Amino acid sequence: MNEPQVRPVGPTVDADTRAARPPALPSRFGWTDFVVMPVFLGLVLLALWQWITHQDLDSIERTTLAWSNVQRRVLEHIRLTALSTVLVLVIAIPLGVLLTRRRARRFAPFVLALANIGQATPAIGLLVLLTLWLGVGVKVAIIGAVAYAVLPVLSNTIAGLKDVDRQLVEAARGIGMSMPGVLLRVELPLAVPLVLAGVRNALVLNVGTATLATFVNAGGLGDIIQDGILLQRTRVLIVGSVLTVVLALTVDWLASLAEQGLRPRGLRNGS
Repeated sequence: MNEPQVRPVGPTVDADTRAARPPALPSRFGWTDFVVMPVFLGLVLLALWQWITHQDLDSIERTTLAWSNVQRRVLEHIRLTALSTVLVLVIAIPLGVLLTRRRARRFAPFVLALANIGQATPAIGLLVLLTLWLGVGVKVAIIGAVAYAVLPVLSNTIAGLKDVDRQLVEAARGIGMSMPGVLLRVELPLAVPLVLAGVRNALVLNVGTATLATFVNAGGLGDIIQDGILLQRTRVLIVGSVLTVVLALTVDWLASLAEQGLRPRGLRNGS
C-alpha cells in the first residue's frame, strides 16, 4: 500500500510567485550603528581621563578640571544646544511649510536670503551685535544659535516639500483628502529624509555655536576652553576641546539614529 503523501498546512507559494515577490526591506539599524561610535567615544573619554589623571596638575588646573565644574559646563552646553535646536524646529519647519504654499511662495527667496545672512555672518560677530542690543546672558546665546542654525532646517524643509511628486498630491486630492490631510499624510512623510538631514546639521552647528556662549557669559564648555587660553593652561584647553568634540560626535550619532528610525518605511536606507 502506498504511503499517504504529507501536504504542507496552509497556502503554498510556487517558485514564480516567490521570484515575483519584492525583496524585504532592510532593517532600520545594524549592530554597527549602536556599537562603533559609542565604543570609539568611550575610548576617547577613557584615554582623556587616563591622561589627565597622570598629570601633575597645579591648583588652578585642579579647580578648573574638578568633576563638579566639568559636569556643570557639560550640562550647560547640552541645555544651550537643546533649547536652541527646539526653537529652530518650532520656527523653521512651520515656516518652511508656509513658504511652499501657493500664496506664500513668492516670499520664499526673501526669507531664505534673510536666513542665509544669519549663517553667513561669523558667529562671534553675530553674538557681539546681539550683545550690543540685548546685553549678555543665556538669551543672547540662544538667539545667536537659532539665527545661525535656522537655514539648514528651513531650506531642507522647503526642498523636501518641493521634491514631492505633484501627481501623488493630485491623487490624494482626487480621493477626497483635504489640503491639511495631504500635507500631513503625503507631503511631510515624503519630505522627512531631507528635513531630518537639516535637523542633524542644525544640531551639530548648535554644539559648535554654544562653545562661543562663554563670550556672553552663558556658560558651557567654552568656559573651560577660555580658561585654558586666558590662564595659559594647555591641559585645561585640551580637556575642554576634546569634550566639545566628543559632545558634537555624540549628538551627530544620536541624530543619525533618529534620522534613520523616523524615516518612512519605504524610504528607509534609501529604498
